[in-house]
Amino acid sequence: MKMHALSGGRLRMKNRIYVPDADRDETIELPVSAYLFRHASGNVLFDTGCHPSVETDAEARWGGLAKVMTPIGAPKSDVVSSLGAIGLSPEDIDLVVNSHFHPDHCGCNAFFRNATFICHEAELSSAKSADAAAQGYLPAEWDHPMPVETVAGSHDIFGDDKLVTIALPGHTAGMIGLRAALEKSGEFLLASDAVSLKRNLDNDEVPRNAWNADLLLSSYAEIRRIEKAGATVLCGHDDQQWQSLRKGADAYE
Repeated sequence: MKMHALSGGRLRMKNRIYVPDADRDETIELPVSAYLFRHASGNVLFDTGCHPSVETDAEARWGGLAKVMTPIGAPKSDVVSSLGAIGLSPEDIDLVVNSHFHPDHCGCNAFFRNATFICHEAELSSAKSADAAAQGYLPAEWDHPMPVETVAGSHDIFGDDKLVTIALPGHTAGMIGLRAALEKSGEFLLASDAVSLKRNLDNDEVPRNAWNADLLLSSYAEIRRIEKAGATVLCGHDDQQWQSLRKGADAYE
């Protein structure tokens, strides 16, 4: 099995969302990532990044959210373009695992028409709730006709312990990470926004955009347990970590 880190765009946000003592007007630039797994049983995509249209008109797609998280990605920095750069099209993707349904993590879902989608049952419920818009859920990003399979906790995708979802609530009610066991590169935990920045995990910092602080801190404890066992934790938006990763065709194996 191979793991490819793919670009899903870039965002500019207020740093105080993530760092409690940051200056009120300080901003931070964040990568948006997705990961492709080329498994013998199928191609699996973890998250799908931002929709390509936000590169030119974010407000048209995201409304007021575009003022909170402003896309600054270069043209064709989306997941579909990143797949094309390694010779794949959306039709080549068999499964999409959505960590959660915020627009910067499921924005390209609509392109993967041949795929089955996997998410946590609590995440789907949150996205359908009466106050979904206030929680940052936009139907145009996640509500599509492709089949959706919901999980309640850990789920071994192919039954071989290579790709296993892990419930990591806190950022949202149904946040899931993905544990990936690679033969040569070792074990990774794709934490998505359960750990937006590595410093959040290291310092028990709760970002302001967390849905439930207590659950997030509990998820931190579980993530540290997995990390202590030898896994490399891949954060949702840590630019320093992102710059250090192999990307595109330069895969982990």
